[in-house]
Amino acid sequence: MAGIYIHIPFCKQACFYCDFHFSTNMAKKDAMILSIEQELLLRKGVFNNEQIETIYFGGGTPSVLQIAEIEQLIDSVYRNYKVIETPEITLEANPDDLSVIKIKQLSDSSINRLSIGIQSFYDEDLKLMNRAHNADEAHICLSEARKHFDNISIDLIYGIPGLTNTRWEENITKALSYSLPHISSYALTVEPKTALKAFIEKGVIPDVNDEVTQQQFYMLLDQLEGEGYLNYEISNFGKEGYFSRNNTAYWLGKKYLGIGPSAHSYDGNKRSWNINNNSKYIKSISQKTLPVEEEVLTKTDRYNEYIMTALRTIWGVSLNKIQTLFGDRYYEYLLQQSDKYINQELLLMDGDKLTVTKKGKFLCDGIASDLFIIKLK
Repeated sequence: MAGIYIHIPFCKQACFYCDFHFSTNMAKKDAMILSIEQELLLRKGVFNNEQIETIYFGGGTPSVLQIAEIEQLIDSVYRNYKVIETPEITLEANPDDLSVIKIKQLSDSSINRLSIGIQSFYDEDLKLMNRAHNADEAHICLSEARKHFDNISIDLIYGIPGLTNTRWEENITKALSYSLPHISSYALTVEPKTALKAFIEKGVIPDVNDEVTQQQFYMLLDQLEGEGYLNYEISNFGKEGYFSRNNTAYWLGKKYLGIGPSAHSYDGNKRSWNINNNSKYIKSISQKTLPVEEEVLTKTDRYNEYIMTALRTIWGVSLNKIQTLFGDRYYEYLLQQSDKYINQELLLMDGDKLTVTKKGKFLCDGIASDLFIIKLK
């Protein structure tokens, strides 16, 4: 099984923290849709022996597209690829795009899962991040979406400067009031070359407080697990049967094809990525040339990627898999490097499985990087 990710590189306005590829100029939208269709055609041979299990519209803000445009791209996937009978088809959406009419139209379309970028239910947080929607729109769109969609996920952000623990707890409570089957939540990160980074450096916005961010992560973990959500990946919480099939495929190392400018692909042995320039992407595709770079992964690259992704999940790192795929030297290195974290109760070795403990979850990426191999002697 494999997945297709379609990157829609347009947004109404730029969030201060975002470093994804997008444009607020919609002038090339029609040309972009045609180019994405053409790329799907040009790359149809990639998955000759694979069935498509998931189709995911990310961005950018895919919900800026009209329903007919979304269906046009889905139809193109079906024309050129073998799709399973009941694929998960996800649309990332912002509350300000989800009018009552559009939600109803989406429910009548091929889309069967919404991922809604709420981020916060409070206007002060939304203004600080320069989100395009307000708190009222967040509540209205969720109330309406629950009438038409069973499979809904929302995004929430913690660690926002000025976000108190009390307001964060209220954010979680408000999210829980909608009985959502899936919640994704991320710490606000200050990425280079973003407006947020510049504002912090100029003193316009306070810096992120790591101690508060950690407190809010564990508040989230305790509250959601107490409501029956499974923290199946560090930033993702789902009820049974509602884990994101698209994202789970990434973490389990399945193949995926990225379509659109800046989109990444993975076939098990190499990674590739499209150019992150809309005009150059459209021009290249019009000439029937894929604007792509690729990197063949070494055994060490594949080991490091497996450690990074698997350790973040409830399935953990399989020691048998390490030994079978990478050999004894990698296996012995992992045992040696993980020993100190096991003694500190940050990692747990249970039979074949190495996982992070609750205590170690917030530190997971740092722990994983210490298990990486830079150069095996």
